[in-house]
Amino acid sequence: MKDYNLNLRTVNVTRYIAPLREGGSLPALAEADDDFKYVLKFRGSGHGAKALIAELIGGELARILGLRIPELVFANLDEAFGQAEGDEEIQDLLKASQGLNLALHFLSGAITYDPVVKQIDAEQASAIVWLDAFILNVDRTFKNTNMLIWQKELWLIDHGASLYFHHSWTDWETYAMSSFKLVKDHVLLPQAKEMDLVNSKFKALLTDAVLKSVVALIPDEWLQWEGSDETPTAIRKTYADFLIMRLKHSDLFTKEAQHARETYL
Repeated sequence: MKDYNLNLRTVNVTRYIAPLREGGSLPALAEADDDFKYVLKFRGSGHGAKALIAELIGGELARILGLRIPELVFANLDEAFGQAEGDEEIQDLLKASQGLNLALHFLSGAITYDPVVKQIDAEQASAIVWLDAFILNVDRTFKNTNMLIWQKELWLIDHGASLYFHHSWTDWETYAMSSFKLVKDHVLLPQAKEMDLVNSKFKALLTDAVLKSVVALIPDEWLQWEGSDETPTAIRKTYADFLIMRLKHSDLFTKEAQHARETYL
């Protein structure tokens, strides 16, 4: 198996620079002890650790599939961090997010992808549509593309709305075998002419071992869910089983994307 270096670095957040007031999760621009700037996603906000799990799994799968994504790192937030923060909402968020969070390397000077301005080639568009259908990502639409242009190349960001089955944590098998009809709203669907090609390629690439290795990255402290008595090991197994089953039935969402594209056109 190709070595994908499935290990994330851990950095310590040293400076909170500014909130990025987008949506309800309130991410922030921050600096870490490696002197790099990051877009910091907090486990104390919105859907909490589950959004970080979706971000982690979606991002690392994208990287394995050859798509560009800013480096993901675990970002440690010390309990003393943010005590001097004047904004009460932000201070509460920082207190609730002590410990491990997730951050993406900040792409300075990047601009939001505009489908009117820049066209993506058919295979790359199909790869992104396939990935988003695979992980049930509902948030790559014309309204909110969650893609950036940086150094003239396309970069994917923000997979926190993926894997939404984990918010109910019931009947995951049904979600695993769904055709994902929301693919009809995908911003790149009109250009996704090579779905069969990428489906064959990615099914061969994403072995059970690769999928389990991605899931193994989830820290134990993100798997201490309120109201759940499942162990971190059991929760990871469900994530892995979901991905493995979904991949085996990838023809379902591949055909759904093709049908939606034909209807769109």
